Amino acid sequence: MKTKFSRWILSASILTLAISVRAALPPAENLLPSDTLLLLSVPDCATLRATMHQSPQWLLWNDPAMKPFHDKFMAKWNEQFVTPLQNDLGIKLSDFEDLPQGQLTFAVTQNGWNGNDDNKKPGIILLLDAKDKSDLLKTNLAALRKKWTATGKNVYTETISGIPFSIVPLNSNNIPPALAGLLPKSQPVQELGKPTTPAAPAGELVVGQFQSLLIVSTSTKSAQAVATRLTGGALPPLSDNPLFAADKLSQFRDSPLYFGWFNTKVFFDVLSHIPPPEPNPDAPSPMPQIPWDKVLNASGLTGLKTATFVYRETREGEQLDSSLAAPEASRQGILKMIAALPKDANPPTFVPATAIKFWRWRMDGQNSWNTLQKMLGDISPTYLSWLNSILDIANASAQQQDPNFDVRKNFLGNLGDDWISYQTAPNGTSLAALSDPPSIFLFAVSNPDQTVLAIKNIAALSARGSDSPVRDFLGKKIYTIPLPRRTIGTNTSVTQSLYFCASSGYIAVTTDNSILEAFLRSAQSPVKPLREIPGLADAAQRVGGAGNGLFGYQNQREAMRSAFSILKTTGSDASGLPFAGGAGKGLREWFDFSLLPDFDAVSKYFNFSVYAGNVTTDGIYFKFFAPRPPQLN
Repeated sequence: MKTKFSRWILSASILTLAISVRAALPPAENLLPSDTLLLLSVPDCATLRATMHQSPQWLLWNDPAMKPFHDKFMAKWNEQFVTPLQNDLGIKLSDFEDLPQGQLTFAVTQNGWNGNDDNKKPGIILLLDAKDKSDLLKTNLAALRKKWTATGKNVYTETISGIPFSIVPLNSNNIPPALAGLLPKSQPVQELGKPTTPAAPAGELVVGQFQSLLIVSTSTKSAQAVATRLTGGALPPLSDNPLFAADKLSQFRDSPLYFGWFNTKVFFDVLSHIPPPEPNPDAPSPMPQIPWDKVLNASGLTGLKTATFVYRETREGEQLDSSLAAPEASRQGILKMIAALPKDANPPTFVPATAIKFWRWRMDGQNSWNTLQKMLGDISPTYLSWLNSILDIANASAQQQDPNFDVRKNFLGNLGDDWISYQTAPNGTSLAALSDPPSIFLFAVSNPDQTVLAIKNIAALSARGSDSPVRDFLGKKIYTIPLPRRTIGTNTSVTQSLYFCASSGYIAVTTDNSILEAFLRSAQSPVKPLREIPGLADAAQRVGGAGNGLFGYQNQREAMRSAFSILKTTGSDASGLPFAGGAGKGLREWFDFSLLPDFDAVSKYFNFSVYAGNVTTDGIYFKFFAPRPPQLN
C-alpha cells in the first residue's frame, strides 16, 4: 500500500511538473529570431487588462455620464466594422476576446529583406498565449479553417518543425472587405517611357498553434524561425542580439505592462544601401535625385542604434519611458541638433499657473544652425547653396531699408540656448477658439534689440514690403505683421497678425496680442507662477527633474474643460475641428458632441502630466509621467 501511494505521489508530481513546464512558454525575445527589426510586446495580457480596467481613461469611457456619447459611438463601430467583419470571417469576435491571457507580441523581422529585391520582404509575426484557453483557441482556429475552405480559399497544411500550420496564399480577394476599407489604397503609377512592372506577390498567411501559443506569420520562413525555437532548435534568438540585450537590461526591467524595440541600426543601414532610381530621359526631373545614403548619414540616423519605449502603470500614475541609443562620439545631424544642454528647464516665473501647456528646451541655437549647414552640405553642396541663396535674397531685400542689415549676424548670430512655449485656455466658445488657443513662443538672444529689428525686416518680406506697425506697451515696442487669411473647417476664415517684441533677454512671438501683453505685464506685476502649482515638483522628480535641458507640462483637466464646453455647443458639427480637415461629415456620423456630459460630472478622471529629456554619452532619453487623479485614489 505504501509503495502504491509513493508511486501515486511520484506520478502526480511528474504530471504537475509537466503541466507547469508546458504552460511556461518562453518570452518573446527567446522565440523571435535575432534579425528582428521591430518588437511590440505585452508580456501578460491578463495583467494589462486588469490594470486598464482601473485606468482613468477606461473609467471615463464607462462612466454612466458618458453613456449617451459612448453608446452612439459603439453603435456606429459595430455597424461599420464589427458586424461586417464577423460576416466576412464567419465568426464572432466575442469568441476571441478571452484568448489573450499571456503574452501578445507583434514583430517585424528582416527575413532576407535588403531593399533591392521586391520578392524579399520583411516578415511579420504575431504571437498570442491563450494559457488555459488553449482548447478555445484550437476550436476557433478549426472554425476559421472551415470558413476559409467553405469560401473557396486555397488552404493547405504544412508541418514546420513538428508543428502543423494552415497556409493561405494572400491576394486582394482574400482580404475581408471590412479590413480592406481600413487599409491605405495606392494608385498604380506608370512612369513615362518605362514598361509596367508587375506587382510583387502578396505573400501568404501562416497560422499554427503550439500548446497555448497562437503563431501567425506572413511567410513560412518567419513561422519556422519561431517553431524551431519552440521545439528545441538552436537558432540564435533575439535575446542573443547584443543591442537588444543591452536595452533589455537598462530599459525593460521591472515587469512593464508593454514595451517596444526598434533595431534602427539595421533598418537605416538597409535604406542607405538602396540605390537611387535611374534617371529617366523621357521624364526628366527638375530636382536632383535624393542621395538617400548621404541623407541618412548626414542626418545622423545611421548612427542611431536602437529606439525603445516602455510603459508602466501604478497607483501613483502612468509612466512612459523612451530612448534613442545614439552614442555621443557618433552623434551628428538631427540627433546632435535636438540634444538638450544639461541646464535648468524649470518654468520661468513669468509662466503663469493658468498655462495649460508648457515646454522649455535648452537647445544651443548656434550649434544647431552650424549643424544644419553641415548636414545640408554633406548631403549635397547644391542644398547648402540654395540655403545661402535664400539668405542672400533676404539680405538684399532688407538692405533696401537698412544698408547695414545682415541676417546671419543680426538674427542667426544672436540665437541663444533657451526656447520656451506656453499656452492658455481658449478665448471664446467657438471651434476657431478651440483650434487656436492663445500661445506664445520665446527664445533667448544675445542682443534682443538687434534681433527684433532683424525679425521685423525678415517678416516684412512676407508682408509684401509693407511697413510693420509699432506700438509702445509698458515701455516695450510691439511690432505687428499682418498674416494671410486662414480657413478653419469648411466655412470659417480668420485674419491674424504676428506680434513680437524683445523683453528680458527673449524675443516673444505670438498671434494673440492678449497673451503677449500679459507676458510683458508680468515683469511689473508678478503672477502666480506655474512652477508653484501643487504636485508639479513631485511629478517632475518622476521624470528625472527639470534640470536636464528639456521639461514640459500639460494640464489635461483645464484643457478638456474648455474642449467639453466648446464641443457641446457645436454638437454634431465637427467640420471646424483642428484635426477634422475635410472629414467633418464623416466625424459627425461617429461623434455627437452634444451628447457629452457637463465637464464637472467627469472632471475627476483628468489631472496633469509632465515630461522631460536627458542626454548622456550613450543616448537621448525621454520620460513621461501622469499622476493618477487624486479623486480616483
